[in-house]
Amino acid sequence: MTKKRNKVNRNYTHLFVLLLLPLLVLTLKVKGKTHSSSSFSNILTGVKDTVPPVKENTADTIPASTKILPKDSSIKKSRIDTFNIRMSKDSLTDPVNYNAEDSMVMDVRAKKIYLYGKTQVSYTDIKVTAPVIIFDQATQNVTAKMGRDTSGNVSGMAKLVQADQTTVSDSIKFNFKTQKGLTHSTFFQQDEIYNYAKKVKKIDQQTFYAYMGRFTTCNLDTPHFAFRFKKAKFINKKIAVTGPVHPEFEEVPVPIYLPFGIFPLQTGRHSGLLPPQLTVTEDFGLGLEGLGYYKVINDYFDAKIWGDIYSYGSWRLNFAPAYRKRYRYQGALTFSLQNTKFGFKGDPDFSRTKSFFVTWSHSMDSKARPGTSFSASVNAGSSKYLRLIPNGAYGNVGTGSTVTSGYQPINFTNQLSSSITYQKSWQGKPYNLSVSLNHNQNTATSLINLNMPDVAFTVNTLYPFQRKEFAGESKWYEKLGVAYNGNIKGQVSFYDTAFSFRQLIDTFQWGASHNVPITLSLPPLGPLQIAPGISYQERWFAQQFFRRWNNNTKKIDTSINKGFYSAREFSVSLSLSTAIFGTFNSKKKDAGIQSIRHVMRPQIGMNFKPDLMKPYYYRTQVDTLGNQALFSVFDGSIFSPFSSGRSGGMSFGIDNNLEMKVRSKKDTGENAVKKVKILDGFGITGSYNFLADSFKLSTFNLYARSNLFEKINITASATLDPYQTDPSTGYRIDKLAWAAKNFSLGRITSGSLNASTTFQSKQKDEKKKNGNEAENFDNLTQDQMMQQLDYIRRNPAEFADFSIPWSLNVGFSLSFSTFFKRDYSGFETDFSSSINFSGDFNLTPKWKMGANGYYDFRTSQIQSFTMFISRDLHCWQMSINVTPVGIYRFFNISISPKSGLLRDLRINRTRYFYNQ
Repeated sequence: MTKKRNKVNRNYTHLFVLLLLPLLVLTLKVKGKTHSSSSFSNILTGVKDTVPPVKENTADTIPASTKILPKDSSIKKSRIDTFNIRMSKDSLTDPVNYNAEDSMVMDVRAKKIYLYGKTQVSYTDIKVTAPVIIFDQATQNVTAKMGRDTSGNVSGMAKLVQADQTTVSDSIKFNFKTQKGLTHSTFFQQDEIYNYAKKVKKIDQQTFYAYMGRFTTCNLDTPHFAFRFKKAKFINKKIAVTGPVHPEFEEVPVPIYLPFGIFPLQTGRHSGLLPPQLTVTEDFGLGLEGLGYYKVINDYFDAKIWGDIYSYGSWRLNFAPAYRKRYRYQGALTFSLQNTKFGFKGDPDFSRTKSFFVTWSHSMDSKARPGTSFSASVNAGSSKYLRLIPNGAYGNVGTGSTVTSGYQPINFTNQLSSSITYQKSWQGKPYNLSVSLNHNQNTATSLINLNMPDVAFTVNTLYPFQRKEFAGESKWYEKLGVAYNGNIKGQVSFYDTAFSFRQLIDTFQWGASHNVPITLSLPPLGPLQIAPGISYQERWFAQQFFRRWNNNTKKIDTSINKGFYSAREFSVSLSLSTAIFGTFNSKKKDAGIQSIRHVMRPQIGMNFKPDLMKPYYYRTQVDTLGNQALFSVFDGSIFSPFSSGRSGGMSFGIDNNLEMKVRSKKDTGENAVKKVKILDGFGITGSYNFLADSFKLSTFNLYARSNLFEKINITASATLDPYQTDPSTGYRIDKLAWAAKNFSLGRITSGSLNASTTFQSKQKDEKKKNGNEAENFDNLTQDQMMQQLDYIRRNPAEFADFSIPWSLNVGFSLSFSTFFKRDYSGFETDFSSSINFSGDFNLTPKWKMGANGYYDFRTSQIQSFTMFISRDLHCWQMSINVTPVGIYRFFNISISPKSGLLRDLRINRTRYFYNQ
């Protein structure tokens, strides 16, 4: 009965659907009276009004059933529809993106969003992050606050990032529309300056004001030093202006107040004053050094002018323009004028000296003009200039290896050199041209030599018999090559202390050299390499120099004949060379020395040279004993004369190198066996002249070089004379040394030995290995690099590397040679040896001590010695340099910030003592 009652008849269901269908059709397009509110998501995007639906314009369209009107009928023009979005005045131009790790609460009626946890709200280039953020859509204000954990510790700060500027604060209130904001307890950075202020008011993207703040270059939360101010205005990357400002150290105020402060924040070059440094010297008194001005003229040119002035009357003026055009050329010029006074007027020791110095460096990019280059390296001036520099502060004068840059004076150098060179090579042609002006100067003797001009023209090897199109194997005569090397020089010599135009005319001389080598490359004859050659040389001279013995004065008189003279030399040669290998292998697999390899490269050559110089050589008496010596009439010329006598003999030589393979006891892997060089090279060369009347065997040249244990660099050379000498005069006699009663291979007439080594501990932090460079040498010329490196070498305390606990560098040099005495009365041997050293070690992780010096064994004196102590003060560095010996003795104590922005805030105390 129940089942029958619940059963529904299908006929009733079909009737219900038929009645409901017309009702749905009638009410399909009916709208309710209740208006829906605007979408909350649309409000957040800043688009309040939606796009209205486009109504169909029946007047603008032509239905299919419409007839086409006649041509003369008037046709109503259709109206073009436009797609227009109306924007609210207070809406944003871009969407606001937001997210939160913890939770997010939306207050639809108040139009606010509350974000908690690690939150972020971003709009265009603005990004705000904080533990708590509140965004008000109605006003476009975002409020960010710092957060604390349950224990009261700070869990996160409010951070605002706009473009490349970042601020970290306790709280931030910022308006996306107006770009204005207010922050509390704010940290922000401007270039190398770390700033803090209790309140910061941001006016626009570039400008903001700070109240009750400080700025420093120390990156600690509690900096070691800072400058305090009450009010300040910052213009991003341009300038910061403050009211009264005073420094503080370790949060202790220093009672030194400035009425206002102006701090440039621009990066790159900009004009400004150069602050001076105070110094005291024994001979020049109290001085201000480096006072001047730097001017940026344009993107390619700038200039610096500065001077030094001292209380005793001395002064120095420097002018240094520099120019640079990327991918084209760069250079710098320095001109220095110096007026030096010693003592006071009326004193017997009073002296006054005026001197000058000029440097110029220029380099050209190789890609600017392919095949053409121009370079200059000039170091010239008065010989007394370098001696009388009281202090090298702010200097920019280079002497190649010596620089008057920085706070330490130069060590005196005797040699100066300069070169200005133009080079041209023709593409597709074998011609090369070089024109240069050279200068060398001895500041001890005041002698200056100028080579003007020095022209070199070369033609690369040409093969006149070579076919233009190769087909098959080349013939032997096609390997015949001819080249040309030509050189013309002019030279002027004078003393800068007695300069005159007449002296230039009297000392001017010139010369030329021509060389035509002819070579033939023959195929190897088994293991032998055969190389025949023919050479023709000719030299032109502007004078002849004669020496004659004067019986009245018992001395040699000299005379010079000027004119045009020439001499020539012709020679033919044939050389053979090969290589011989020998290896010794150990039979034990676990032996320490696995194998030793010896390579010999012998070479032998035959040569012939006729005596074309016989008319230009003569013998003359040189002492009261009647001894004579052989001289050439072309001695003292720009190009040296050719050797005398005919030559027909052979030359020989052998070069060797020795290396071995060593098995490591600790390493058992693939790198267990290492190759070790014992001798990189050692050998001997010489010649024998079959056609000579006497002294047929030449001197032997011996050499050796090695890098022992990859630590000690050793180079040695010597000249061995195989003939005996007269015990009374020292002259050679035509008897071989091994033919004497006491067997001997000969006597060594000259030699040299140089050894150097470097030891240092491992670097503490390998990651900082490439970050501790003292200087960045990008965009510097070669001379400027040398100046920077020399300043680093002379001021080690300022560039101490605390990551290396200790280091030691030692170098030893020994040389000697035998030569004629000035009065030609015999021979004398000049002997010199020295040792130079440098090293440092860390007393503590923040204290470093070191020294460098030079000891001359011939004088048994320390020629130079410098000690230094350096202290790392985190954001500051203290350095003490002391030089107790030498021509210049001084001590210097300097405390300076590490930041380059505040390098002029150096606290410096220097005293110099000059030994005339």
